[in-house]
Parts: sequence; structure tokens; C-alpha cells
Amino acid sequence: MRILLVGATGTIGKAIASVLESLGDEVIGVGHSSGERSVDLANAEALRRFFDATGALDAVVCAAGVAQFGSVQELNDEAYDSSIANKLMGQVNLVRFGRGAVREGGSFTLTTGTLSVRPTPGTAAVAMASGGVESFVRAAALDLRGRYRVNAVSPGWVAESRQAIGLAPMPGIWAADLARCYVRLVHGDATGQIVEAEE
Repeated sequence: MRILLVGATGTIGKAIASVLESLGDEVIGVGHSSGERSVDLANAEALRRFFDATGALDAVVCAAGVAQFGSVQELNDEAYDSSIANKLMGQVNLVRFGRGAVREGGSFTLTTGTLSVRPTPGTAAVAMASGGVESFVRAAALDLRGRYRVNAVSPGWVAESRQAIGLAPMPGIWAADLARCYVRLVHGDATGQIVEAEE
């Protein structure tokens, strides 16, 4: 399979790429910073151009998407706008614009987060954006049934990310274990599913 992986330079993305490549898939890794293969999820026109130049694909996996942390009283308009443009609409647009590049029968696997259903203080924008992605996945899967599969993985704490900020890795999930959730959706037949991936 020829798979576009957005967020390939991150902890989760690297783990997903490793598992996919071990299965013989061709992974086209895309980061968010400047480079030969980079794209800004929040820039809809850039996404359109990117897909025009990518060539035929069998699947798109997104392990990226940024939303702003902060309490309702702290977050300003820009914080909400950027969270919607990147975490929510960036992933929605991967499906919208990617349909022309992904062969029929292919799939889209997005990333949400457990804060969508179990928020904590200071996560209003993150929870909102992730919840929007989950609702989109369920509805888009109905619209695209028989042509494309659309799913999402909803991670909790990633063990490596906890370690990076000085916390014990648990409770968390190792990136390699989390990656297998994405790979099962890419290589499976599920659609409209939100897979919670925690410890």
C-alpha cells in the first residue's frame, strides 16, 4: 500500500511509519515544518496543492493536529480559531481533498484524543476540536461508505511524551503499541470507528 502519513516526524508518527514499513507498505512521510515534504494543516489551499502533487494513494493517516490548551476564560479568539483550523478542519480537509488522490476502497485514519469524552480543566478548545473530528468521522463514514473508509484513533497520554516532561511513563501507552491501533484501521475493514487507545 502507498500511504500518506501526516505527522511522520513526531513520536506517534515515527512509530506508525515503522510498523507500516515492516509490513511492506510505502510510507510517504509529511511533517509540519519547512522541508521537502511538509504541509500546514491549517492552510486549506496548501493541502489542495499538496494532494495535487502527491500522486495516487491507498490511504491517508494523520498523526498531527494542534489545539490550544487553556481555560475558557483564558482562551482568546485566535486560540479557538487556530484550534479549529488545525486540529479540526485540517483533518476534515485531508478527507475532503484527499478523495481525489486516494483510490476507491482506500481509507483515512485521523487522530482525536480522549479529552473529547473525558476533559480536564483547561482543555475546552482541545476537547471541542477532538469532539468535532469524532463527529465528522462518524458522519463522513456514512457518506463515503462503499468508496472510502474513515476512522480515528483517540489516544490518551503517550508514555514517551510523559517521560519527556519528567513524568513516569505510566499511566500511558507506548508509541509502538499506539501505532498498532492505526495500522489495524489502515489494514482492516472498519469504518466510522473511534478507537480509544490508552494504557
